[in-house]
Amino acid sequence: MIRLGGRWLQRPREVSTRRLRGLGGLGGRALRVLVDMDGVLADFEGGFLKKYRTRYPDQPFIRLEDRRGFWLSEQYGLLRPELSEKAISIWESKNFFFELEPLPGAVEAIKQMANLKNTDVFICTSPIRMFKYCPYEKYAWVEKHFGSDFLEHVVLTRDKTVISADLLIDDRADITGAEANPSWEHVLFTACHNQHLQLTPPRRRLHSWTDDWKAILDSKRSY
Repeated sequence: MIRLGGRWLQRPREVSTRRLRGLGGLGGRALRVLVDMDGVLADFEGGFLKKYRTRYPDQPFIRLEDRRGFWLSEQYGLLRPELSEKAISIWESKNFFFELEPLPGAVEAIKQMANLKNTDVFICTSPIRMFKYCPYEKYAWVEKHFGSDFLEHVVLTRDKTVISADLLIDDRADITGAEANPSWEHVLFTACHNQHLQLTPPRRRLHSWTDDWKAILDSKRSY
C-alpha cells in the first residue's frame, strides 16, 4: 500500500515476464490481422458472373478459369469496349454486395480467428466510388454472417496502406497508396484472377480457407 493525498492506494502489481512472453513478440499487444471482403470472404467473382449472365444473356462472358487481372471491367472491355460499362453496372446495382455468397470456409475461419488469444481481426474493405448502395450493403453483409458485434471490426477505406496492422489478407496482388511501406505483410489470397501469378519470396499466399491460415498468423508471433 502507498499513501497519496491522505488516501491509501494499492501498489500496482508487477507483470511477470512469463505473462509478457505469453503475449508474443509484439511488445505485449495483440496480433492485428486485416482481412479483405470481396474475393476473400465474399464470392465477388462468382456473384458477378451469375448476375451478368442473367442480365446480359446474349453477351459474351469470361469464364472464371479465364479471368486474368484484378480489374474485371478492363478484361471485359478487351472483349468489346462496351462490355466494360455493362460489367460495372452489375456491381453498382442494388443488392449486389449484400447478396454475395460467402466463400467456402470463410465465415467459420474468421470466427475462429477472432476467438484466438491475443488476436484482433478487422474486415478491411474498399467501397466502390458509386456509393449509393455499396457501403451500407457491406455492413449489412457483415451483420448477416457475423452478427452485429462484428460491425465494430469493419474498416472501410479506399487506401489500405494507411491502416496499421501486422497482416493483410487480400486477393489484390498490387496494393498501393499514400504509405509506400505499409506496416502489414500482404498475404495474397488466391482467386481466379491471380492464381497464375508467380510470387517472389518472401511473398506468401493463402490458397483458400482450408489452407493453414493459423500457421501464417503464428509466423508473425515470436515465442
